[in-house]
Amino acid sequence: VLTVSGLGCRTHGFGSSKRFVPVQEKNWTDAQKHCRQDMDLVSVDSEQMQRRVMNVTSSALSDHVWLGLRQSRILGVWFWVNGHTMCYNQWASDYDTGLDDCDKTVRSGVIRTRDQLWISRPETDRYNFICTK
Repeated sequence: VLTVSGLGCRTHGFGSSKRFVPVQEKNWTDAQKHCRQDMDLVSVDSEQMQRRVMNVTSSALSDHVWLGLRQSRILGVWFWVNGHTMCYNQWASDYDTGLDDCDKTVRSGVIRTRDQLWISRPETDRYNFICTK
């Protein structure tokens, strides 16, 4: 089911949980703040969740969509904002995860809408994002 709510979000129902793709584009920090009003940026911990996210991102207006995936430059790992370990991934084989960047740019994970693979982008970039509950 796809609806447009008065909050400027597209709503997708998946069983007992909901996913929202706000129409506006935000940088990663502002997207996280927006979602954390009563949700969180989406974490993709399985192939099943990846398929659900793919259905949602098909309606995105930007070329990339923020995920709740952050990079710890100190530890050299990626982690989900919901606290779960990243055991499942869909990193694009042609794209670096950014852990070796020398410019110290803070990066987070996005899903490319054209092929549904993940890449890292600077957190200052502005994209659609997925909130989940």
